Amino acid sequence: MHPYTPTLLMILATTLAGIPAAHAEEDPWLWLEGVDDPKALDWVRAENADTAERLKASPLFESLYDNALSALNSESRLPAIEQKGDKIYNYWRGPDHPRGVLRRTTLEEFSKDNPTWETVIDIDALSEAEGEKWVYKSLDCLPKQPEFCLARLSPGGGDAVVIREFDSVAKAFKPEGFNLPLSKGSANWIDQDTLFVSTDFGEGSMTASGYPRIVKRWTRGTPLSAAETLYEGSVDSVSAYGSRMRSPAGDLDIIRVGKTFWTGENHLLTGDELVKLELPETAVVSGVFRGRLVFRLQEDWLRDGVTLPRGAAVIADTGALLPDGDGNVEVLVAPDETTVVEGVTITDNDILVTVLDNVLGKIYRLAPGPEGQWERKLEPFPDDGALEIVTADNETGNFFARFESFTTPPTLYYAASGAWQPQEVKQQEPTFDGSRFETKQYFATSADGTRVPYFVVAPKGLALNGANPTHIFSYGGFRNALTPSYSGSYENLYGAYGKMWLERGGVFVLANIRGGGEFGPAWHAAALKENREKAFEDFEAIADDLFERGVTSPEHLGIEGRSNGGLLVGALMTRDPGKYGAVICGVPLLDMKRYHKLLAGASWMAEYGDPDNPDEWAYISKYSPYQNLEADTDYPATLFYTSTRDDRVHPGHARKMAAKMQDMGQEIWYYENLEGGHGGSSTNDQLAYRLALVYTHLWNQLK
Repeated sequence: MHPYTPTLLMILATTLAGIPAAHAEEDPWLWLEGVDDPKALDWVRAENADTAERLKASPLFESLYDNALSALNSESRLPAIEQKGDKIYNYWRGPDHPRGVLRRTTLEEFSKDNPTWETVIDIDALSEAEGEKWVYKSLDCLPKQPEFCLARLSPGGGDAVVIREFDSVAKAFKPEGFNLPLSKGSANWIDQDTLFVSTDFGEGSMTASGYPRIVKRWTRGTPLSAAETLYEGSVDSVSAYGSRMRSPAGDLDIIRVGKTFWTGENHLLTGDELVKLELPETAVVSGVFRGRLVFRLQEDWLRDGVTLPRGAAVIADTGALLPDGDGNVEVLVAPDETTVVEGVTITDNDILVTVLDNVLGKIYRLAPGPEGQWERKLEPFPDDGALEIVTADNETGNFFARFESFTTPPTLYYAASGAWQPQEVKQQEPTFDGSRFETKQYFATSADGTRVPYFVVAPKGLALNGANPTHIFSYGGFRNALTPSYSGSYENLYGAYGKMWLERGGVFVLANIRGGGEFGPAWHAAALKENREKAFEDFEAIADDLFERGVTSPEHLGIEGRSNGGLLVGALMTRDPGKYGAVICGVPLLDMKRYHKLLAGASWMAEYGDPDNPDEWAYISKYSPYQNLEADTDYPATLFYTSTRDDRVHPGHARKMAAKMQDMGQEIWYYENLEGGHGGSSTNDQLAYRLALVYTHLWNQLK
């Protein structure tokens, strides 16, 4: 039983201080938006306790939890690495260090089966010493000057961080060094005595989206209040920050101003003079190669009578981008019908371009040839899964790449510049027996005739009787491409789903719907704003295709999405409740009437639209899950999970949707981690609990 009955909840909703009566009448669950409001937290704790009590009745939960924790803590899991000079760095969490250690070793030592690691920062010890639950975010050091680093730490795992100067040689923080209090924003090295700083400088210094709008240059030995203002943007913009892009032929100081989530301006800083670069506002800057700017186009760019295609990777002389300037602009890699540029990594000697070909990864190495042309080499990696450049050595062009598929454990390769074949360095031990399963890629036909790809991972010889428990994971937004993963989803879960789902008889599906980046900018743009429903139609077409093939049926189909994917599954279940047997809705957006007023929500209006604009609310209102719940409708059993410390997507979305459905008599499960940020967890124990909860819910509903 819940300690608050619906009647008492309604009384609390209309009497809590600080909530205008008109709003309370319009939305009786508005009080749950009070992130740390004692009444709201009492509700959260009661729901968490109720969920924990229900889990005790399921013997499956403990077994699933053990599966998850075993995978997450496996000593063989592939370390996420970053090369800094001649050292390999890794942030590692395990049973002895639940909050993790930042550690390092040499390149030679790393190549051994069991390398010896040196601890750089012990996050558990730091948390205990300072009485704060720190979550490590990153360490950024000046090239060839490892004594000058900036460490980013988050209390509880949110996006807001404190930034402290750190000496990685002495392995100590510098009390008198650069230190920034908790804020969203950034600090980037110009040189050892100077930073670009974008932070909360006080009242009025942040945008409506909650990010800094002011960029300053801060000199060592001076107070932050004395930092020189370089740029001051509008409150209605998204953010602003400065960075030094380095290359042997010269560095470029760029101030980037985000006008919307997808558009912005790039300004070149020379001394104290700012000059706006003549780039399309949608272009994404990747860095500098030998003094020339490298960027990706998100729309066609007509320049000097020639159209450069959207989706292309482009390099340009700086002069060509200045007003009345001169210079060359060249296409490095252009997309085609199935191939799109996913990412660009720049070293001193060459440019590495990662592409997707029908959602499968490839890597090209480009280098200037003797006649001025570009020489392009396809690096010979496996081509039936996902490829990611993990880290690269700027001086040599050597890089590490990670390959994985749905059934192949993550494998780390080392590709040396000039070498014919990449070398396999490490591979995670299998979490499950991948030989028992096969992966197939199918295409469903959406409502408007678009062919939409999806992957099915299933036991060999699957019985097509419509009775297979099936789990679909999808996202469909913000240009994020979902690729084959040993974790199933985009989280690094080290193959846990194989033990928790596949080996127990489940089928897994990854849906590459529009709104993502699987086929470049056009695939994303097709589901923007008024076309958002295209993403929902794509997903529904995939579900129908699975039914027609006999893979599964509605009562055996569970759907999951996180963040924007949480909005996706929330919209799907309100559009057609009878199509799904269970829903997993993680760190979601759900109240699309108020999303832009909560935390970073205002920055996403370029993706969804402005609810305060009647014309735009007209199409948003058609799918906003919170507003489209209807009484006397049987919705699939739904698990909501979120984090109190998520400072990106407000936990109020999940809280209010769960409370509203609960008040309607629907079956809901709710879990809110009191820390964890938008990722939802800060330790492996917390993540294992959430994974076990998800799969317990799916197995209980879909058997």
